[in-house]
Amino acid sequence: MSKHSWTLTDLASRTWMEEFSVALTGTGDATGRIDKYTLRGGISDGVDVVEIHNGRLSLALLPTRGMGLWKGSCEGLALGWNSPVEHPVHPAFVDVHDRGGIGWLTGFNEWLCRCGLEANGPPGDGVTLHGRVANLPAHHVRVSVDTSGPGTIEVQGVVDEAILFGPRLRLTSTLTTTLGSATFSIRDEVTNLAGHEADLQLLYHTQFGAPFLEAGSQIELPARQVVPRDPRAAEGVSGWNRFLGPTAGYAEQVYYFQPVADAQGQTHALLRNAAGSCGVSLKYRPRELPCFALWKNTQAVADGYCTGLEPATNFPNPKAFERTQGRVVRLAPGESRVFHLEFEIHATAAGVQSAQKQIAQLQPGTVVVSATPQPGWSPAGS
Repeated sequence: MSKHSWTLTDLASRTWMEEFSVALTGTGDATGRIDKYTLRGGISDGVDVVEIHNGRLSLALLPTRGMGLWKGSCEGLALGWNSPVEHPVHPAFVDVHDRGGIGWLTGFNEWLCRCGLEANGPPGDGVTLHGRVANLPAHHVRVSVDTSGPGTIEVQGVVDEAILFGPRLRLTSTLTTTLGSATFSIRDEVTNLAGHEADLQLLYHTQFGAPFLEAGSQIELPARQVVPRDPRAAEGVSGWNRFLGPTAGYAEQVYYFQPVADAQGQTHALLRNAAGSCGVSLKYRPRELPCFALWKNTQAVADGYCTGLEPATNFPNPKAFERTQGRVVRLAPGESRVFHLEFEIHATAAGVQSAQKQIAQLQPGTVVVSATPQPGWSPAGS
């Protein structure tokens, strides 16, 4: 086997594989496999899972939930978090209008999920919390492999978000990894299929719990300014980059950032444990995703102890506010925007230190940390 591809789902041709499995062998001793299965029982009934194993890194992808990532592992390190929503939820069981428009939370289980495509942020102005895309199944899913050279695995899914007399947006998401690596990348293309202009808001909600998150964990990222979203975040602004252990009753704190990019247009965020012995890097391009939010949610483990690293086209404020600040993207008919994310898992102190060095080289002097919410950043600063 060198190059091959398989269509797992294609609504147009009535193609759907209940199960799929293929073992991969690359150059040298590099091996991997891809498995597809469907969950049965409870509110997970009917959720498709595509598991990717590259010999070092494993990823569980959910085509049924907007091509989100459920969980993973790398060299014994668990990727994801322990949500109170224990298993992936089929979109049929998610009422996004529940509890005043925050029903999205009843399906919130993934390590990585997208918020959008037409809107994200809090409910209001005719939209629900974090939009629709995370609860829309892909109508086309394809797996491709190339076992020549380093050996490449690619999974692509297509998700449509459409309504009569409203937006018609298409997400084409491609996840790529290589055999034996601790990295993977995501390339998302969002296209306006309508004959009129359309809004686009896209935020990547990436959540981490243990072992990367614990008492004394830190986040490092190059930024010109850090701003608390609201008075609650302002209470902890002096320790914005440090994390508590599980704390019963903790109320979430959110911080907004103006990121700094390197000469190639890329920036780099690192979450590491207290000892610096393991960490995870997220790289992205601020010209594509100019806004970054840090969600600190260090409540009790049973209640969802985690933190969220969230690059986005906008800050997760009410859409009407973001429009006044010019942070709602407008797509012309047929226009597309492309977004890139790269993840690397660091299983050693040396890997963490290498990432820290890269970030330190990007930081332009001292970051400005605002003590209070600021005008233009969030409604609380107005």
